[in-house]
Amino acid sequence: MSTTVVSAPGKVLIAGGYLVLDPAYTGVVVSTSSRFYTVISDGNGFNPGRVTVKSPQFTDGLWEYDVNVKGEEVEVVQVQEGEHRSILKPRNKFVQLAIQRSLLLALELKGAASLESSLSKGLNIYILGANDFYSQRSALASLNLPRTLEALHKLTPFRPCNVPISQVHKTGLGSSAALITSLVCALLLHAGVVSTSELSKAELTHDRKLVHNAAQYVHCLAQGKVGSGFDVASAVFGSQLYRKFGPAVLEPLMGDSVHAKLLAETLRPENPKWDHEVKPFRLPPGLRLMLADVDAGSDTPSLIGKVLSWRKNNVEEALHVWTAISEANSCLAVSLNELSELNDADPATYTAVFTKAAALIKAKWSTAFEDPASDKIVNVLSEVATATEDIRSGMRQMGILADVPIEPDEQCRLLDACIAVPGVIGGGVPGAGGYDAIWLLVIDGGETQGALSTVEGVWQSWTEMSVSPLMAWESHEGGARVEKIENVPGLVEAIGNE
Repeated sequence: MSTTVVSAPGKVLIAGGYLVLDPAYTGVVVSTSSRFYTVISDGNGFNPGRVTVKSPQFTDGLWEYDVNVKGEEVEVVQVQEGEHRSILKPRNKFVQLAIQRSLLLALELKGAASLESSLSKGLNIYILGANDFYSQRSALASLNLPRTLEALHKLTPFRPCNVPISQVHKTGLGSSAALITSLVCALLLHAGVVSTSELSKAELTHDRKLVHNAAQYVHCLAQGKVGSGFDVASAVFGSQLYRKFGPAVLEPLMGDSVHAKLLAETLRPENPKWDHEVKPFRLPPGLRLMLADVDAGSDTPSLIGKVLSWRKNNVEEALHVWTAISEANSCLAVSLNELSELNDADPATYTAVFTKAAALIKAKWSTAFEDPASDKIVNVLSEVATATEDIRSGMRQMGILADVPIEPDEQCRLLDACIAVPGVIGGGVPGAGGYDAIWLLVIDGGETQGALSTVEGVWQSWTEMSVSPLMAWESHEGGARVEKIENVPGLVEAIGNE
């Protein structure tokens, strides 16, 4: 039986919040080790064209569709009868659109005979997200475990949330973008539109670009608007410096229906209207991303709407603030890349500096080293810290002027306490901010853990807000990738227990 497994990572936007909505600005996006997985296998053959989708982490995670290829159209109709009718829930727009538009693209690029053959036995699809995408507070509490990284590692992978999808508490890692990317990529791979060999290459291949364009389109269509797209880009390509595409490229496709030829023509990587920029990026050696969610969510669309309204009504004021934030964002990206270059040039000195700096607060870095080679590394490390402080300051100012809680006072105090820990470089609120999450850049002390354990202690003892760590760190595995199901811990069991 043919089985296709594709995963896509979550994301953290550490620089570029709000600014990435404008193609004039770039953002620094870090992809995470926490991934969404789509598993597709052929059905039993009794219902040709029947596509059954299960998301076993949720109590209402079941959708069944009948797919019919009619001329130049692909019809996807949700099944409302049968043995599962008692647990069928309202439509899942994201899943249904991903199936319909991906298969429509396959129809145009591979032909009706090929598509009908891939659907001849029906399809069984499982979609599962790593635990980090959803708050595990209740799971830890039910097991009498503390909110620590060690305790999180004790939880079963892909642990059921035991609630409907609408009631789950997300952690802000970009679950919808990672889900759509893994699902669209898996469908295109299973239908033969893209190949495993091309997706396995490190460079930005034609197939990977096609997956990106298709996933961006489906995600925008499901959301009803063309957003920044950094979350999908990260899910496809991994960590990067990102500049968004102009929304005009997708305007012809945003209706309820679309012709297959227009779809394929618009989404093809050679289409010059795809004018986004993706520059590969990774955190320098010795730096670790730490993440935590706080016990309060933010309404991201509401925050964005208010900020954009402020920008529209206060053009000069907004330009001044955005320019300052953009400069700090650029400084952060340049300094982080420079650290990687310094490590490549002199790894021994680099490691020695990081080992010593990990035990010191930032104020003592400048006097702790004497040789010129070390001074250069320390100076760039200090530039990274300054850039994160400048970004935070600019984001707080924007929040005040737009009257939105981008970095609320409670989170400001939490971040200040964390950044005061020796070995912590800087931090902030990811993406649009609000009562959602925090990120930190920490010098990884290796076996000693150093700042990692100290920061975790701050989180555990914090009383003003409830703070729970996430297991994710920066993924060095890139973006969307083809998997072997047996190599993903807990995936076989999660599906088999269903």
